[in-house]
Amino acid sequence: MDAKPSRKVDILTSETLYKRFVHLQRLTVEHETLKGGRQTLSREIHDHGNAATILLYDPARKSVILVRQLRVPPVLNGDDGWLIETPAGLLDGDDPLSAIIREAMEETGYRIDRADYLYDAYMSPGTLTERVSFFAAEIDVTKRQGEGGGLEEEGEDIEILEVPLKDAFEMIATGKIADGKTIMLLQWAVMKYGL
Repeated sequence: MDAKPSRKVDILTSETLYKRFVHLQRLTVEHETLKGGRQTLSREIHDHGNAATILLYDPARKSVILVRQLRVPPVLNGDDGWLIETPAGLLDGDDPLSAIIREAMEETGYRIDRADYLYDAYMSPGTLTERVSFFAAEIDVTKRQGEGGGLEEEGEDIEILEVPLKDAFEMIATGKIADGKTIMLLQWAVMKYGL
């Protein structure tokens, strides 16, 4: 498949609708269409910054470290809201590697000195600006240096889980793992390490 050259997009207007933890904007953009014309669109855009996530894998035990925490939007969809995920967090002004090293320690208590960068992905590009940087690191689960569980002052209440990779991968099909970034990292891990 040949990629067509990018078509120019012009931002005509930008209006802030709300700004606290998230920045909600209404943008009006104009772009070239595939047929050669121009089209104007209005979209609401949610921006809360970019993020990073990491898969912590213990090759000796063939297990991963995951976290379970409350996510309110799934509750609105009728789920219980307690999602099982890979550790993740906003960059908060740091580069992605520094941010994920910080988040791994805060959420799981595992200190990592290095992590392998895998890729960046937009998780919901129709409305979110968030770009997530994905990492992986091998650890020894018997050598946890901190308590983990998140930062109390940020209202985090995080349960730390050690799950065999095989079981974690099977939890995707049963719906016990429904977080997109976690599914992507578990699929990557199965391709790299096998079951």
